[in-house]
Amino acid sequence: MSPPSLPMVKSLVIGVLVLVALLAGYFAFVLNWSYSSGERAGWVQKFSHKGWVCKTWEGELALVSLPGSTVEKFLFTVQDEAVAQQVERHMGKRVSLHYEEKVGLPTSCFGETRHFVTRVIETPDIPLGPGVVLPSNPGASASAK
Repeated sequence: MSPPSLPMVKSLVIGVLVLVALLAGYFAFVLNWSYSSGERAGWVQKFSHKGWVCKTWEGELALVSLPGSTVEKFLFTVQDEAVAQQVERHMGKRVSLHYEEKVGLPTSCFGETRHFVTRVIETPDIPLGPGVVLPSNPGASASAK
């Protein structure tokens, strides 16, 4: 059996380089493009740094639309360490999380969910209905008068 010819080796190397470039382009596109973005408000009830090889911050936000209604859970991932520290600092408080939904990530190394939180805002007022707001710390507004 004769060794492979130089043009055959050259075309194999070019094929592998094109495949690597396509994969890199796909990952760059999927990581920088958002399918959707939005806000969710509620109470962060679970937040942990988990994973065997790829450690990611995974959390759970309890959403309550009206007092006494069933709690809906919003599962999210945080990639930025500074945002993860903000989430930890606001545990147990009502917050608004800005998220971007990423579609097409092939492994859980990027996160276990499709929702990646990019910003955390503490929301001190609890809306009970349209135009009706209950302050989360009623004593603060009474002492300010």
